[in-house]
This record gives sequence, structure tokens and C-alpha cells, in this order.
Amino acid sequence: MSLPAEFALIARHFRPLAGEGALGLADDAAVLDLPVGRRLVIAADAMVEGVHYLPDDPPETIGRKLLRVNLSDLAAMGATPLGYLMTTVLSRGTPDDWIAGFARGLAEDQRAFNLTVLGGDTAATPGPTCLSLTILGTVAPGAALTRAGARPGDDIWVSGTIGDGALGLKALRGEVSDDETGHLARRYRLPEPRLALGQGIAGIASAGMDVSDGLVQDLGHLCRAAGYGAVIEAASVPLSGAARRLVMGDAALTTAVLTGGDDYELLFAAAPGVADALREAAAGAATPITRIGRIVEAPHEVQVLDRDGASMPLTRGGWSHF
Repeated sequence: MSLPAEFALIARHFRPLAGEGALGLADDAAVLDLPVGRRLVIAADAMVEGVHYLPDDPPETIGRKLLRVNLSDLAAMGATPLGYLMTTVLSRGTPDDWIAGFARGLAEDQRAFNLTVLGGDTAATPGPTCLSLTILGTVAPGAALTRAGARPGDDIWVSGTIGDGALGLKALRGEVSDDETGHLARRYRLPEPRLALGQGIAGIASAGMDVSDGLVQDLGHLCRAAGYGAVIEAASVPLSGAARRLVMGDAALTTAVLTGGDDYELLFAAAPGVADALREAAAGAATPITRIGRIVEAPHEVQVLDRDGASMPLTRGGWSHF
């Protein structure tokens, strides 16, 4: 007797991604042991065709981005990846070679980040395609970095560069020009989860999260969790060369950098006295970090200052899912 279409698809494309505990994707659940002395960290993110990725994006990069945006949530808590569950709700008629490319992308990043699929579900829809992933990780007891620990006087830091994701989407839509390397488009399609940095600053930083919905909006989330406000300097926000070339003197693109999503860099607060320890952790993780402002004794607001120290009016704070 031949396998039903759904199970044949799973066997062909997703079973090769399974590791220990997944039971060959033949059961309704996985069974796994946690490393001794570790606590479980769980996060989930979904990607919808036409919302979180473009319909003509390569399927390999879609698979890799799905995994990476979830790994970024683990990075923000200082966690180590363990495995993931995935649900694919594919548009009817999705070509088999698209699914094969999607699975190849997942396989490439599974090897890069040392984890495997544990299970999930597959279904069909009239459209659009919806992809959901639940990531599992572990952290030592009491070591998870959360949003709630920032205090007035803490410095605010970010990793890497900000704004490449938002500008990369604009470049792929033909609204701005990318550089000759396609840096911005690549940053939109393939964010870098800062796992080593997150693990390195856990226990040093007082609060942290990743930047997924825009720097200003996500910093607002961190402020609300702590009960304080923040002041950041727009000129201190680190930009890539490709972003700086576009943003120079353009108010609209400056706003896009500060409020656009898809950066997946780490945003964290820390006492001024641990700056050297943070820089040492960043060097060990081969990831640059930049101080961009401070936590202040104020309502849960984020104030952005221009080069003259004046408050910059922003028409939006960041990406909204609704």
C-alpha cells in the first residue's frame, strides 16, 4: 500500500532532517532528554508568504530564515539550541522542487547551528503559505536573560548593524538600490542569530531581547517590562556601509532604519561598570556591539535624539502584526 500524499511528502523531504528523539517522524510526539542541570527555553515564530517573505524569494533562504528568526529568540535569552518543531501549511499546488529547496535550506542551517527537527505537522491551504516553527533550547538555572531587568543609568547596547533588514526589503521591492554585493537583500533574507553573543552576555547584561519589529518599538517593549524609559542617540546607531550610503540626509530612510523590522540583532541593557566585560564577550563571539543610549527614570517611552540633542519626531515605532 502506498503512503498517503502528506506522509510521502514528510518522508521525502522532512524525515532526513530528523534527529534523535524525533522517532523518525513516525509518531505524534517526540521524546527527548534534557541535559543535566539545564532548563528548557521555548519560543515560536511564524512566517506568512507575502508578509514575512516575498513570494519569489528562493525557497532555500525561506527555510533558513524561518529557523534563524527562531534561533534569534534563543540568542536573546542566552540559550543553546536543542531542536525544533515545525508546521508547514503549504499553498495547494506548491511544486515539489520548492519543498525540496526549503528542506535543503533547513538542512544547511541545522548543520551550522547543531540542531535537528523533532516533529510537527503538514497541511495544505488555498493560500498563502504559512510556516510556523517552535524552537527548543536550554539554559543554566537562573541564567536566562529576560526583558525585565533594566534599571535607570544602564547603558543600552545593540549588536551588529541596524536597519539592513528594512532596507533590504525595500531593495528587493525596487524602492532603493542595494550595493554590488547584495548586502541588504541578504541581510533581509538571512539574518544572523547572535547565539554566541547571547550566551556570552548572559549574567553580565541586566536585560535583553532581539530586534525583530524595529529598534524603537522593541526598546519600548524592554522599557515597559522594566518600568522605565530610554533615550537613544540616532547618530550612535550602527549602520552598515550599504545602509549609510542610502540613509545619509534622507529623513524617511532614517526613520525606516530606526523603526523597520527584520534586523534580528540583540538589544540589551547593562550597568556602565560592566562595559569592558561586555566588550570581551563580544570579542569572544566575533560580534561587534555599540552603546546607543541609556535607561532613564521616566515613563515607558523611547526618546530618539538627533545630532543636536533635539528629540526626533517619528511617525511610527515599528512593525505591527495587526
